[in-house]
Amino acid sequence: MSAKVGVGVIGAGVISSQYLKNLTAFSDLEVLFIADLDVDRARAQAAEFGVPGHGTVAELLAVDDVEIVVNLTIPAVHAEVGQLIIAAGKHQWSEKPLALDRTSARGLLDSAAAAGLRVACAPDTILGAGFQTTLRQIRSGRIGTPLNALVLFQAPGPESWHPSPEFLFDVGGGPLFDIGPYYLTALVHLLGPITRVSATHSTARPVRTIGSGPKAGTEFGVHVPTHHSALIEFESGAAAQAVFSFESDIRRTLLEVTGSAGAFVVPDPNTFEGSTVFWSPGAKDAEEIAAVGATTTRGTGVLELARAIRSGEPERASGEIAFHVLDVMISITEAAASGASVDVTSTVTVPAALAETWDPTAATL
Repeated sequence: MSAKVGVGVIGAGVISSQYLKNLTAFSDLEVLFIADLDVDRARAQAAEFGVPGHGTVAELLAVDDVEIVVNLTIPAVHAEVGQLIIAAGKHQWSEKPLALDRTSARGLLDSAAAAGLRVACAPDTILGAGFQTTLRQIRSGRIGTPLNALVLFQAPGPESWHPSPEFLFDVGGGPLFDIGPYYLTALVHLLGPITRVSATHSTARPVRTIGSGPKAGTEFGVHVPTHHSALIEFESGAAAQAVFSFESDIRRTLLEVTGSAGAFVVPDPNTFEGSTVFWSPGAKDAEEIAAVGATTTRGTGVLELARAIRSGEPERASGEIAFHVLDVMISITEAAASGASVDVTSTVTVPAALAETWDPTAATL
């Protein structure tokens, strides 16, 4: 076995370029193969990023030196493809969400555990310097006991810029499943496991129009709610209010955490950088706290997983956290549909913050 961890990528679509830019630059990783249903697309990505192999999923899974498979398929097949990866004896990193239902997500994690394999899952933005700086500050007691949080994500929707946005308005998409994982994962790391949710939702328009790319002007159906409002309760006694919307022409991204001795404005959890803003009680002005830590982007979680496998330590962007966040999102959907609050039965142990000196670009293996 090479000192470097061999990586394969399934899915050569839009997001793969962001991953491959980092994965091929990390000294501890070696990207060996790219697979896609469209083999020509896999070939093009392999050529652009200097990856030696490309082809079908079956061909990728047959490569012995691939230890981690990065699953960048559409949400509807995350669990199905994930089971193939586990059956091939390989660890996996999945794009979010982990699956679309609790049963298939738990089945995937159970299959991995039985095989002695690991499943980790996006978002890995929680490993970025911006979020980790806030996390360290909260755990140091800077704002006292965290009491509540406010989440706002409002936008018109991605159809204006995404060349193939249909899946973002299908089952497994919408603002809750597409954007929600960034904020909900951040909340779990900051405030701990979630125990109960109440919610409402709406769908503004049943049909939307692609605004850019070769399919510009094409209409497509909307099959999920495009606005969610939720009240979220935590095991710690803290609470959060959250809005996830593809219905607003007023664009907002906000994550605030208020404690007994101050409040933080957290950097956008859909990014890896950004300063933390601290408000102390009675202060007329806020204090800006510069981010300290890693500033690499998507794919950082794959690197952290690889090092965790080699060291025998647990990975931070774990499948169990992803399962808990999925459970929360499904519970929000159920609460909105029923008009009643829903208990979240899963729980999770939240990992320690990264050291300020943690460097994904270093050669450590």
